[in-house]
Amino acid sequence: MAEKPEAVKVLYCGVCGLPAEYCEFGPDFEKCKPWLIQNAPNLYPQLVNDLKEVDGVSDQLRASGITEATGPSGSSAPKQEPAKRLPGGKTKKKDKQEVIIEKVTRNKRKSITTLKGLDLFGVKLSDASKKLGKKFATGASVVKGPTEKDQIDVQGDIAYDIVEFITDTWPDVPETAIYFIEDGKKVPAV
Repeated sequence: MAEKPEAVKVLYCGVCGLPAEYCEFGPDFEKCKPWLIQNAPNLYPQLVNDLKEVDGVSDQLRASGITEATGPSGSSAPKQEPAKRLPGGKTKKKDKQEVIIEKVTRNKRKSITTLKGLDLFGVKLSDASKKLGKKFATGASVVKGPTEKDQIDVQGDIAYDIVEFITDTWPDVPETAIYFIEDGKKVPAV
């Protein structure tokens, strides 16, 4: 009777999230090297040899009284906030805190005003759509936009008064963070 094959255990890189043997093809191989030397020295023996050569040089420098160049805090490199990593080595971008107002013409005279990014300021979109609907006496609803993010669609062209209403109703939203989309270009509302 044949033995059951065991599942292959794959070691994933702690930096880029790729399997360790594919790190050299990833976006940040230089950042992966220290992790690989520590956790998978048998995959990249050349890295371990290079590290031994570098350590030998730094030992010679210490013996001669010369120290390596360091920053003001004593570390050799400035510390940076680690970026949010997704599988495959991609980094997650933080959304800019800005409100984008766009007017879309539906038929010849009918239009819809779209508000995007209001939720980035801590505004609950369902409450905001109710307030907008009452203020401008129109229909307003929360819908998923083409980028799968929630946005508010308001019936009618209300772009003329909406900036003042947003800044008065939600003081956390600065007027400098509100933009209009006109002719495909982002224009500040100020």
